[in-house]
Amino acid sequence: MKTRIAVFSDVHGNLSAFEAMYQDSLKQNVDQYWFIGDLLMPGPSVMKVWQLFEKINPQVVVRGNWDNLVVHGARGLMDLNKPSHIYFARLAQYVERHTPDKMIDNIASWPLHVTKQVGPLNFGISHNLPDLNMGQDLFPTKPTENFDRLFKVDSKRAVDIAIYAHVHHQLLRYSNDERIILNPGAVGEPFNRWKTLQRDLRAYYLILEVDDEGLAEANFRHVAYDRSVESDRAVTDGVPYAELYQRMMKTGVAYTHDSDLLKKFNEKYGYAEEYRKFAKEKRG
Repeated sequence: MKTRIAVFSDVHGNLSAFEAMYQDSLKQNVDQYWFIGDLLMPGPSVMKVWQLFEKINPQVVVRGNWDNLVVHGARGLMDLNKPSHIYFARLAQYVERHTPDKMIDNIASWPLHVTKQVGPLNFGISHNLPDLNMGQDLFPTKPTENFDRLFKVDSKRAVDIAIYAHVHHQLLRYSNDERIILNPGAVGEPFNRWKTLQRDLRAYYLILEVDDEGLAEANFRHVAYDRSVESDRAVTDGVPYAELYQRMMKTGVAYTHDSDLLKKFNEKYGYAEEYRKFAKEKRG
């Protein structure tokens, strides 16, 4: 018996990429979907991304670090100590203003780690490490010992294959005891420091086929879509930092930790004060 699984992550509110990935997955005759975290922000299409996510109805869902930011920010709990914190907070405020009923609570309930048995294989699934969905310990160039931590989980049987996301790079590598580690890459924000590779800004995801003997296929997919359409949405939908989102659609470069640039935008648009007023309202 064969099971085909579409594994995807890091949509980051990019509806155009998400729709392209979904349409491609239909052509691949997948049986189920696994979502590995970071659904929203900084993209503009909150409601439509959520509606497509519900339509897909993934059999596995784990919570990413940006999912945490959505929850904390939408509940008015974000500190504003750094320009990047203001960035996250103001985007989360936008999400909260466009969110369907109970979406924030739903996201908050997602687990950090899931184990899933498919055929003879036991998969361990997390956005980053099993107990930590942030940090750079699993960046693709890090030592193998870091990746061994993906297999240190409480499970009825040992994990055979670990799947994580977070670093926006597609990956297949091995632990020190030769168990498999996979990363589907990013649907909405693929990254690579090597400029030639960074030019490929298609929507990345992974299709797995598991049969009675084990892993029969690991297909790293790159799906083209119209980035100009997504760029236009940022303006028409009025998302904060629309100019930065449009730049990212052209270059593939994210500005999340560019403190000087974010500070200019924060001051220009009064984003910190907007969020303070919002947070005060949320906390009563």
